[in-house]
Amino acid sequence: MATFATSDQLLVIIDPVARRTDGESVRIAKDVLSAGAASTKVCLPEDPEEFARALARRGSRRPVVVGDDGALTRAVALLHRQRALAECVLSVVPVGGSLSVAHALGVPTGAVAAARAVLDGAERRLDLLVDDSDGVVLGSLRIPALPTAWDVLPPDPSGRPWLQSLVRTLAPIRSSRSSRRPARPDVAAPLPHGPARLRVEVDGATLVDLDQPVETVSVTPRASGTAEVVVRPSSVGAEGAPLQAYGRTVTVSGADFHYRADAAVAGPVRRRTWTVREGALGLMLPVR
Repeated sequence: MATFATSDQLLVIIDPVARRTDGESVRIAKDVLSAGAASTKVCLPEDPEEFARALARRGSRRPVVVGDDGALTRAVALLHRQRALAECVLSVVPVGGSLSVAHALGVPTGAVAAARAVLDGAERRLDLLVDDSDGVVLGSLRIPALPTAWDVLPPDPSGRPWLQSLVRTLAPIRSSRSSRRPARPDVAAPLPHGPARLRVEVDGATLVDLDQPVETVSVTPRASGTAEVVVRPSSVGAEGAPLQAYGRTVTVSGADFHYRADAAVAGPVRRRTWTVREGALGLMLPVR
């Protein structure tokens, strides 16, 4: 259900990667927001700690994230950990390299259109997936995660994953370095290929068990307060239909597996449970 909000006081948090990769779109977004809002405070964080502090000190201002999918998911995760999602309406102006998650949620392409949605749009409550480690998924997750060049970057000794985001944008590289430790979403070990042996349970009922290797598992929150789970067993041919189920809780267990949640890769883990939180995220979107 959409609720309308006025263009009042905004806290505009501009992601550093967005500033470096598309300064012109950032400038346009800032100009449109400043001209249309009663009051605009602009923050230019240089690292995740500054980003988190700016968001925590928003007061009565509506937060607006100017950045890519990584910045959007970072903001939602912070608000979730603060238990502030229910009281906060988030806005985003997609700027940067990876923008597919924001666009899939209904955020317009283009800095002007997205900024106008911040000012004149409506709040829409969207479902989220929350896992048992307090992680959040806005769009969808996939198991096993398909490897890409930027999924196998070595750990950043500076501890600043945003620098790796910039490297991904400018010059993706490959590395053979691997690790058995749980990886940060921005730093994943080389990912395995081929079928995986996983048990997938939806609301306690087993959809596929360890005796049937699977090619992929995908979990996507839907507007109905449930998640759509699609499992493609390795025995299913190109013409075969995958297994499908809907439920509020999805548990995947078995051998160590990686998973792609939105734009990031996490793992390896042996068991993870995701639960749908209906209407957990309030996002400003264009009026339908």
